[in-house]
Amino acid sequence: MAKASAKQYRFSFGPWNIDEGADPFGPTVRKPESLAKKIKVAKALGFDGVQFHDDDVVPDLDSKSHAQIMKEAAQVKRMLDAEGLKAEFTAPRLWFARETIDGGFTSNDPKCRKYAIERGKVCIDINNAIGGDWIVLWLAREGSYIRESKNARVSVLQLRDALNVMLEHDPKSIFLIEPKPNEPVDSAIIPTIGHAIGLSYLTNDPSRVGCLVETAHSCLAGLDPSDDMAFALAHNKLKSVHLNDQGGLKFDQDKSFGSYNLRRAFNQIRVLEEYEYGKHGEWIGLDVKAMRTQKQDGNTKHLSSSKERFLFLLEKVRTVDKKLEAQLIAARDYEELDRYILCHLMGVKYR
Repeated sequence: MAKASAKQYRFSFGPWNIDEGADPFGPTVRKPESLAKKIKVAKALGFDGVQFHDDDVVPDLDSKSHAQIMKEAAQVKRMLDAEGLKAEFTAPRLWFARETIDGGFTSNDPKCRKYAIERGKVCIDINNAIGGDWIVLWLAREGSYIRESKNARVSVLQLRDALNVMLEHDPKSIFLIEPKPNEPVDSAIIPTIGHAIGLSYLTNDPSRVGCLVETAHSCLAGLDPSDDMAFALAHNKLKSVHLNDQGGLKFDQDKSFGSYNLRRAFNQIRVLEEYEYGKHGEWIGLDVKAMRTQKQDGNTKHLSSSKERFLFLLEKVRTVDKKLEAQLIAARDYEELDRYILCHLMGVKYR
């Protein structure tokens, strides 16, 4: 389908991207598959790495000793090595724990805040054991259901303090903040990439705090994902992306990349390609989920098709007539530029 070489790009997905199809309004519709099988699928589909939550690597880790956690993490590292794959990142799954009902790092209960920080430290140790590049912080419950329940300024400073403790725990770890404006809480403390980058500059070591832009999360904030990526690139903070798609201001859909808005997908690849994203170890994560209607034997099509569309659009980005584009921009003929881009995307001869 595509001629473009993607040598500079490394592709990853997480175990949760081969899921059982449950949603808030219905139970699972597919059978669960083992982590070992999912790792083999990543290799078979031509991916380069796997993303993890801490409890993807070590299930029920709160009930285990540090030694046991490290032993199980080493087993996952061997599984990755056997397939020639790398761990991209590990993220503490703080939103599942009972201690984080009211948030983790921003909980009103100091014991719960301590739990979240200690869990973050364990996540760092797990990430080091499996050879991950970064720690990703999706601040899922760091917000409020009613604004009067928390002081937003204090919450920002609590997040800063938690990051400082984790930065000190391991002076080599790099942290990426993945913002989302809503869901599961009504109002997030760090809802956009601008907030995430602002938070990074409050920490003791801003050079080790970057960000991850997810297509759907930007759309849920009413923003354009390519603009968010460009903003993060301008700050030299973009280390990973989660490419998917989103049908408007709804719940987080994690549609296959480019399936809803092909031009929006094109522009995301365009900004990444123009600024040589990937040449310094950054990753292309495909955070997509199969439709609930999909049967068991087709539960990875969304991954292969998303990567296929990336390559197709990469070819489109690389074959844009830059001379014509520059001429139309210089003439301020944006109507004609719009027409040219659409013709190019549709494969219609431009004249």
